[in-house]
Amino acid sequence: MFRKIAFHTLLAIISISFLSCKNVNKQTAGKPIDTSQQRPAWAIVIHGGAGVITREKMTPEMDKIYRAALTEALNTGRKILSQGGTALDAVEKTIRIMEDNPLFNAGKGAVFTHDSTNELDAAIMDGSNLKAGSVAGVTDIKNPITAARCVMTNSEHVMLAGKGASQFAKEQGLEIVSPEYFFTDRRFKELQEALKKEKMGTVGCCALDKNGNLAAGTSTGGMTDKKYNRIGDAPIIGAGTYANNNTCAVSATGHGEFFIRWTVAHDISALIEYKGLSLKEASELVVNDKLVKAGGSGGVICIDKSGNISMPFNSEGMFRGFATADGKEGVYIYKDEK
Repeated sequence: MFRKIAFHTLLAIISISFLSCKNVNKQTAGKPIDTSQQRPAWAIVIHGGAGVITREKMTPEMDKIYRAALTEALNTGRKILSQGGTALDAVEKTIRIMEDNPLFNAGKGAVFTHDSTNELDAAIMDGSNLKAGSVAGVTDIKNPITAARCVMTNSEHVMLAGKGASQFAKEQGLEIVSPEYFFTDRRFKELQEALKKEKMGTVGCCALDKNGNLAAGTSTGGMTDKKYNRIGDAPIIGAGTYANNNTCAVSATGHGEFFIRWTVAHDISALIEYKGLSLKEASELVVNDKLVKAGGSGGVICIDKSGNISMPFNSEGMFRGFATADGKEGVYIYKDEK
């Protein structure tokens, strides 16, 4: 009798355990794991262009100046995010710092076209709703990244170009400058000394704010000696700039034609969304495999929804830096720096 009762009791326990496990599975099946406790409260990553950047070509003085400039930009976004500001504000204000610094190929430091003029491009994207704005081929807007944000928030369009973009910027009350504002001796000499040599120095920023929203922005003067109002990847959503709260935010720098044709920024997001790759896996695959095989050079900076950061590049160097709420930070230039 005792054996019979014990046997039925054991069966009951097993049945209850099975049902409990089944219920747990029903509750968790198909639902993403909550990583909100694991991700930092905020994170930011920037780039100041990629290209032939080596210790041999950088004097100790220029190395120090560039690191200070990257740190200044990084600290601008860090302050905004740490005080509860939005990812969009952090991205815009950080890029404005680099646009105003003639060290970078954006804004004040934009390279010259074949006709000795400056034509600037910029884009910004809000990962929370996939809204985006960009301007291309502008010649008199002091801060193209702010114009791009106005296109996103104050118009029904995504991209405005040339004179139309300038007219829109004027109507928005943005600062308009004489084209001579963008003239710098350093950039003009680069054009004269190497008319056929590509010059990279695009700037970008990606940020994750305390609300879990992602944003990305990119600004550039394009390629030295460019002709025919050439426009690169920076202002093209999905090529040089992309942000989606479900995946990541990306800003690219490099040979724009390849980034356009391979839709680099969106491809990284898609690999995360559809193949389940990590941010590092996706960005490394695109930059150091797909782009290399295609013959394209450059790099990207990106942040995913969990605050992970990746900064892969296949060129000799890339100006870059990052900071997170949990105290991790760094500013780098060369390939052998981690």
